Amino acid sequence: MCYDISFTVNLPQLSDYFPDLVFDVQVEMDFGPAAVHIMGHAYGNHPIIYFNNDDQLFHCRPMEWGAIPFYVKEEKNFIRQRATMLNARSERILDDQKSYWYKIRNRRCLIPISGFYEHREVKGWKKKVPYFIQLKNQPLFFIPGLYSVVELPDTETGELVKRWTYTLITRGANDVMRNIHNGGENRGRMPLLLPFELSKEFLEPDITPDRYKEILNYELPSEELNYHPVYTIRSAKERPDGLPKNESWEWEKLPALGEMNPD
Repeated sequence: MCYDISFTVNLPQLSDYFPDLVFDVQVEMDFGPAAVHIMGHAYGNHPIIYFNNDDQLFHCRPMEWGAIPFYVKEEKNFIRQRATMLNARSERILDDQKSYWYKIRNRRCLIPISGFYEHREVKGWKKKVPYFIQLKNQPLFFIPGLYSVVELPDTETGELVKRWTYTLITRGANDVMRNIHNGGENRGRMPLLLPFELSKEFLEPDITPDRYKEILNYELPSEELNYHPVYTIRSAKERPDGLPKNESWEWEKLPALGEMNPD
């Protein structure tokens, strides 16, 4: 699955990909050093792109990572379950009619990122090795997702507040990602990575169910990825060399991908 992303670009760059992009609200979000590593379990806001049916234009607005279903009445009763709503398996969106993802299958969105992190297990090592992954030909790319809108009472005033939340779509991993994300109960998964034209088509309102399914089944070739190991990312400690978390880090005796044991 994918719980760690990076967004080290300027918001105006979104308009390079979507020239007529409409911002629903003034997006005031900190895209400084903290944006090098964004953790899903923080349930923070991220600029999300979606198609607005009213004006037939692409819109952008902040949404919280971690979908909250529209039927939830009290957030405190959903806190534990929300951790399971950070990612949606592509296989369930159209094929599992009992899932929440099927119910919001037409609320499609795109999550702009500059890269993501995944952890690799090495036999005999206590710590997993994090990797930073990017698309070779796109410094900014867009992971498909689904968004949910719910009205929940403000904890202080009791007033109902509309909350926009989203989930990130994952699929079975390609060869490279299978060797990186090789441990844990969700091993062998990766974000649904698409070339830009397919990302944009994913948002089109007139997409047919068959075409929707084709896009969900798309597997990005391994050779279109750049990747390198990085220093531990889930720690409050800074890197010993003072560089950002997404910079390459040399792990002593780290075996090549596909090998489990160091020499």
